[in-house]
Amino acid sequence: MAKSEKRCRWVPDNDVLYQKYHDEEWGVPSTQDSYLFEMLLLESFQAGLSWSCILRKREAFRQAFDQFDVRRIAAYDQDKIEALMNNPAIVRNRRKIEAAVTNARIFLDIAQQYGCFSDYIWHFTGGRTVIRQSGEMAATSALSDEVSRDLKRRGMKFVGSTIVYSYLQAIGVINDHDLDCDFRHLPQER
Repeated sequence: MAKSEKRCRWVPDNDVLYQKYHDEEWGVPSTQDSYLFEMLLLESFQAGLSWSCILRKREAFRQAFDQFDVRRIAAYDQDKIEALMNNPAIVRNRRKIEAAVTNARIFLDIAQQYGCFSDYIWHFTGGRTVIRQSGEMAATSALSDEVSRDLKRRGMKFVGSTIVYSYLQAIGVINDHDLDCDFRHLPQER
């Protein structure tokens, strides 16, 4: 990062992994279902924890959850769930692990209904990125409320409005970079 470039104010100055995530990934519009599922899984595990914690465990999650292969995760049985519960490298929360399996199955159902999950998630905004215009950071929005309600109606777990808002930020549906962030505040193509 050149000295003149400014990051969002919430990015820790001393956390290189977090900075890399912010600079290269957070808020970049994505239409890749594999990435959309990875971020949904990680965001659901983040509930009650710091994102820094999840970033540090991301590779362990990748290994434990079969490279975030949604089809494989949807087929997990109780033996696999128990193996995950015994894996100290990831967040060992039974409800979150079971939700990952349930959510994978519903993710696939949605993808089948819409042609791909990307078409589903982007239909809420007509395929456009919502750009935050104020200087205030939010935890939820009317959009995250709507998406959360729909995902819950379909049976997904750990998809409250705050988690969904973070998810929509991460995948670029909502561009929530600070107005003076030199990295990504301007709209990105998806």
